[in-house]
Amino acid sequence: MQSNLLEATGPAAVPQSGTTKLPTPPQRRLSADDAVDIWIARWLRVRRKDLVQRYGCDPRRLYEIWEGKKHPAARAKALERFRVDYPSLVDRVDFGPHQTRARNPDNPDQMVLFEEMETGKATETD
Repeated sequence: MQSNLLEATGPAAVPQSGTTKLPTPPQRRLSADDAVDIWIARWLRVRRKDLVQRYGCDPRRLYEIWEGKKHPAARAKALERFRVDYPSLVDRVDFGPHQTRARNPDNPDQMVLFEEMETGKATETD
């Protein structure tokens, strides 16, 4: 059966690695309309990797939108459109602002967690 497939399509049509990559669009600037769509995609839990591939941009461009550095008005427009387009999801989505997480291992705030573990002062919550 596989030989018939190769004869019909030719060996060049069968990917070598077993996976196919979708072509990435050429890089371009993200517009305000793109920013609205990116906010909605974030709330719909579309993976960052898929957004990067869809818009052909660097992941940092997405974070510039989510942090409000680029197209700050897009979030409000996206929220209005989300409420109209997805009314059943409004109560299940976290519309909070993007929060950056410190990855600096020398951050003194993080060391408090280890100190509490060593001394046994970790507090338990009910």
